[in-house]
This record gives sequence, structure tokens and C-alpha cells, in this order.
Amino acid sequence: MSGHEQQLVQETFASNWIAPLGPQVDAFEREICAYTAAPHALALSSGTAALHLILLHLGIGAGDEVVVSTLTFSASVNPILYCGATPIFVDSETESWNMDAHLLADLLAQKAAVGKLPKAVILVHLYGQSADIDPILALCQQYNVPLIEDAAEALGTLYKGRAPGTFGYAGFYSFNGNKIITTSGGGMLVSADQTLIDHARKMATQARDDAPHYQHSELGYNYRLSNVLAAIGRGQLRVLEERVAIRRRNFDYYQETLGHLPGLTFMPEAHWGRHSRWLTVIQIDPAQFGADREQVRLALEAENIEARPVWKPMHLQPIFASYECWGGDTAAHLFNHGLCLPSGSALTTADLERVAQAVSRQRVS
Repeated sequence: MSGHEQQLVQETFASNWIAPLGPQVDAFEREICAYTAAPHALALSSGTAALHLILLHLGIGAGDEVVVSTLTFSASVNPILYCGATPIFVDSETESWNMDAHLLADLLAQKAAVGKLPKAVILVHLYGQSADIDPILALCQQYNVPLIEDAAEALGTLYKGRAPGTFGYAGFYSFNGNKIITTSGGGMLVSADQTLIDHARKMATQARDDAPHYQHSELGYNYRLSNVLAAIGRGQLRVLEERVAIRRRNFDYYQETLGHLPGLTFMPEAHWGRHSRWLTVIQIDPAQFGADREQVRLALEAENIEARPVWKPMHLQPIFASYECWGGDTAAHLFNHGLCLPSGSALTTADLERVAQAVSRQRVS
């Protein structure tokens, strides 16, 4: 917590406006727009809810295909299946670990040739680093396919000076408990399309029609954000830039203390923007390091240090294994060799030193 949250929550309690929606929600939406330069924003219960509502507004359903990055968390894919549509996975490139624009170009060309273009492309910005948006956006515009930006992990990140999530048709952020700022649970949909925002707001409130009685003409959902949680989010947003600086400091410490070890490399910072370093992620080559990723993870666990493998690619997940994937070897390699180190904003220098020493001890010369 930043210290600002308690005052804002107390104001919310004093106003007796506790239920979902309210002045804190309205203010949180305005402040996200001010920070990201997004024209419109809609506060929701999660980033997953935001993606689901975007897909519903686009009319995506059974028989439709949606392209999505394979190196991501399942929440980037699950809403596609909620709608009855079919995901198509695309591999990563090595500069940012995000979607490979060359593979996407091949995919769209082949789909166009058979008259079955996907209904949307979901571009994930991974671990606090923006994908290379320009070539992917150009491809989507060329084929008239909406670009949706999954910026759940990328609030505070920059692409050519702008916030990822604001380039495509729509984007969204997550405020889950592990994100760089949190409302404990929550998300934000952003878009230049006022019609999308208005429709998503309606669907998120059980799709209640504009009538004095309870009337419903379409299927609705309970995806609203609590006024109390929005107050927490406003307090967190005030220190977002400080949090980015802290996460980048964590990375700098790890790089300085571990960067010399043979076989250990870090997730690169692509030249096109600012990596928030939401997570510090390493790659371990067992032939050079003397231990593999899993051996290092288990050794850290034995010392009560939590580290996690890089996301297991979606095309390797049992539930998604039958779906089409373009490429896949790069994402698989990153998963097999990648480890996310402790990266929280509350880590002390002593904490960072303990983690670095524990990793160093696994190096077999």
C-alpha cells in the first residue's frame, strides 16, 4: 500500500457509498484516462471481464477465430472460449518475447486467401514489456481485423512514449493482487470507441435496459468494480511511477549481481520503449550454468524464496493443445529455461541480496 488508500477508503465509507459504482469509480476511470491518454475507460471486476466484454461487443461467437499470443496466461484465451470461438496461437519473437509480427503476417495472408480472416487479434504485452505494436497494428488495419491489446501486465510500460493498450481498437489493464498496482481484484477497459464503452458498461451491469423497471433485452454480466476498490486503485495510481522505478531498481540489482554468471541471461528491454520490469525474468542455459531452471527454482523454494517458471505456452496446455499454433518453439524455449525472480515493490536490498546469493549458489563451475 502507498499510504494514500486508507484516506480515500475512509472518504468512501464516510459518504456511505459502498455499493458497486459511485464517485470513486468515476474518478478512477478519469485518472486512468489521464495517465494513459486513453479517450475512454470503464472500471470492471477484472481484466478478464474486460476482454470478454470486448469480444461480445464485436459479435464474436461460434465458428469465429481469434488470434492470440501463445506465451501468456490462460486469462488471455479463456474469454475466446466463453464466446464459443476458436483461438489461434502465435509464437513469440526474441527481442521482446511478445507476438512475432512476421508469423502474424503469414497467418493473415493465408487466412485471407481462403476467405476466413480472424475476427480479432489479441496482442499480449508480457511481464511489463510492450510488444512491437506498429507492424502488428498495420497488419490488422490492412486486413480490417480489430486489434485488442492485453496490457494486463503492462500498466506503467511505454511504447514509443505512449501507453500500450491505447493503440488498437481496445485494450485493458489488470489490478489483480500481483500486479504493479492493485485494487485486490479489478480491471480497466480503455478505448476510443464510446459505443464500446457504453455497451460494455451496460453488459457489465446485468444488461439492464434504460427503463424505470427491470427490463433486459440481452444477456448481461455482473462485472462492475466496487466503489471501495476503486478508492484503493486511486491511491495506488498515485504512486505508479514510483513503483516502476522500484521494479526497475530490482532488475538493476539482479543484473549487476547475477549478470556475470555464465549461462544466465535476462529478459531484454526492447529498443522501442520502457520495460516496467513488473517482473524480473531470467533464462538459464543448464549446459553453461551447471543447473537447469527447475533445479534453481527448487533450490530457491527450499530457502523459502518463491520463484516461478515463465508462462507455459498456451499451445502446450492440455485444454488448448488441439488448437492451431503458428510457430511455438521460441515460446517453448522461453518456458523451459525461464524463471521469474521475486520482484515485489516492497523488497529490501537485503531481500534482493538473499535471492541473488541463493541463485549464485546453484552455479556449478
